[in-house]
Amino acid sequence: MENVFRALSDSTRCAIVEELAARDGQSLFEICTTLITRRGISVSRQAVAKHIAVLSRAGVVDVRWSGRTRIHRLNRGPLHEAQQWLAAHTATDTDTTEPEEYR
Repeated sequence: MENVFRALSDSTRCAIVEELAARDGQSLFEICTTLITRRGISVSRQAVAKHIAVLSRAGVVDVRWSGRTRIHRLNRGPLHEAQQWLAAHTATDTDTTEPEEYR
């Protein structure tokens, strides 16, 4: 799970995850185009490929070949695990150790 948090610590990688969540199954070219046109992120194709490799190693993105094109799909499993971990470790009002004056 540490790899998931590390992978999501970069804003470009978060943007890639958001784009794949909106439209899964994109090629590298499609992801690059979307980042530039919709988000205004100026990033090279090689940089996007490296970001996708980090996301893939963390298990967040699955990469499959379709003919001569690599297709990238979002794997929500590791994201759900991270979300559950955060939820389990997020203090509620009754569980907090903060003094009353800070609540």
